[in-house]
Amino acid sequence: MREISVNGQKRTDTGKKASKLLRKEGLVPCNLYGEKKGEKGLPEAVAFSVSMAEMRKVIYSPHVYIVNITIDGTEHKAIIKELQFHPTSDALLHADFYEVNETKAITVGIPVNITGHAQGVRDGGKLNLSIRKINVTAPYKQIPEKLDIDVTNLGLGKSIKVGQLSFEGLDIATPKEVIVCSVKTTRASRSAAAAAEGEAAE
Repeated sequence: MREISVNGQKRTDTGKKASKLLRKEGLVPCNLYGEKKGEKGLPEAVAFSVSMAEMRKVIYSPHVYIVNITIDGTEHKAIIKELQFHPTSDALLHADFYEVNETKAITVGIPVNITGHAQGVRDGGKLNLSIRKINVTAPYKQIPEKLDIDVTNLGLGKSIKVGQLSFEGLDIATPKEVIVCSVKTTRASRSAAAAAEGEAAE
């Protein structure tokens, strides 16, 4: 996985009013969850803030990153756990991060990369990508930037489901029955099939 670095500052005030003031200053309220547990056994979060300018390079990108967060001089490796956006303006309101290390397995959605030229497309069909990411589980060092899926032998009207895929060193967390991609029939492909049947009949 690619890595990217951001700088954060610890925050002591965590209420709604304090968060609103941070946003006015161009900062995003964030939490970092790790191994540390509180008295009731629940994950204990480190509250911090990051400038919106730095968060943009993390969230408005086609890539999935390991985020190196430096909070008051201490570096943490993390992945984005959850993002909260404003319902009407789509402005980023809050971000949760989950701390990782080289041995702990994490589950993250990795972009699908289609390779090859499907047989069904050569026969006049149209390739349809149903999902753009597949969830995989592994230590972050073993997780690739993208998942290559070869569609060369995918015929007209056929599909590839998650259950048909395997990637070395990765456990797939997306349900097996989910369709990744398929080749849909088109008017051109139906005309070509009808013409072929007519030639065969003659």
